[in-house]
Amino acid sequence: MEYGKQLTSHTTDIDGLIIFDLPVHGDNRGWFKENWQRTKMVELGLPDFGPVQNNMSFNALKGVTRGMHAEPWDKFVSVAVGSVFGAWVDLREGSATYGKTVTVTIGPDTAVYVPRGIANGFQALEDGTLYTYLVNDHWSPDAEYSFVNLNMINWPLKPTEISDKDANHPALIDATPVPPRKVLVVGAGGQLGTALRAVFPDAEFLSRADLDITADLRVAKQWKQYSTIINAAAYTAVDRAENDRAAAWAINATAVANLATIARENNLTLVHVSSDYVFDGSQESYTEDAPFSPLGVYGQSKAAGDIAAATAPRHYIVRTSWVIGDGNNFVRTMKSLDERGIKPSVVDDQIGRLSFTADIAAGIAHLLEVGAEFGTYNLSNSGEPASWADIARAVFTEPSDVTGVSTAEYFADKETAPRPLNSVLDLSKIEATGFNAPTWQSRLNDYLKEL
Repeated sequence: MEYGKQLTSHTTDIDGLIIFDLPVHGDNRGWFKENWQRTKMVELGLPDFGPVQNNMSFNALKGVTRGMHAEPWDKFVSVAVGSVFGAWVDLREGSATYGKTVTVTIGPDTAVYVPRGIANGFQALEDGTLYTYLVNDHWSPDAEYSFVNLNMINWPLKPTEISDKDANHPALIDATPVPPRKVLVVGAGGQLGTALRAVFPDAEFLSRADLDITADLRVAKQWKQYSTIINAAAYTAVDRAENDRAAAWAINATAVANLATIARENNLTLVHVSSDYVFDGSQESYTEDAPFSPLGVYGQSKAAGDIAAATAPRHYIVRTSWVIGDGNNFVRTMKSLDERGIKPSVVDDQIGRLSFTADIAAGIAHLLEVGAEFGTYNLSNSGEPASWADIARAVFTEPSDVTGVSTAEYFADKETAPRPLNSVLDLSKIEATGFNAPTWQSRLNDYLKEL
């Protein structure tokens, strides 16, 4: 063995397949190596893939050949004793390197990171070879595998032992591609959940009836088969939350903490949708790092949810305001009043911008697609801020039918939660990533035409 060799990494012809040269230190007793060193290897480009199980394969005689198996988890393969000829074929659906092969001889001084969906195989080059690998999901009888024929590889030795199953895997043209990890959307029954269906057609959508996110989620799903959780669930009844505190906190805070735990433990990206109600409305506009100052239970529970979401290393907190989409909302209500000839009084001292769910969904997709830096992003439609009364006038056929009143006047005889008077969100951070939402005025015109 070479002494003092540097730990190095090498890319390959298969996207994401990484070969590592490991320093091996030997003397007359034998040798020692750091087979897996998270910090150093992550610095060299290894994804922080979070192994949870270590497997070993003992091969009694040289020429034993195994593969080619594409499994639904990532692997880090190496050799403890002897050497193997390792081989890989990319079976990932949509991969730019689909069908490509890579081979390399693996001794104690070599290791290979094998991403999910790449078929893995090897041939023992010495008697008594011990092949070992870390995986980032527990073995399950329900796991779905893909296979490709061993004949794709030019093996250096004549195979001495091959299992009947391995000998009968399909040719590449008949192999089943491995689909990418899935996006999971929870809270799929709301306005935003509906809009997300158009942007993420291949995602899995679950309502509360399908998955109770306020409960322990650790065994609820095979989480390693997902890449992203988008949390569109929320308790949004602002006034009712003042007395229904337990429910508001369960959905807006506890459930988010549960999702963050799953994301953290399984290396997933968590997208959580926040609200302008985490602020008290005393500033002219709010940047992402403005301190929390919620006025009521709804805002307090949403602020707690933001804090919980941020514990997931890979998180996007998308803060929005005045949401409009399919279902009951302010614009639909104003449209209905106009059609019935009712002339409403509408508050004129709450200022903000509408956020149409189609644009919230598009902004979320943008952050994921461009790999924006993790953190919090304000996301509403652009345009000059306006009051609720201004928006109502834009809906009414005759704007003068809308009378503006102060928040204090409007709620004088009602038991309601306090509301921020200014909900204007600064959009410069998300715009710097290349996302520019249309103005709320143009989106409102389109929305009214659809109605």
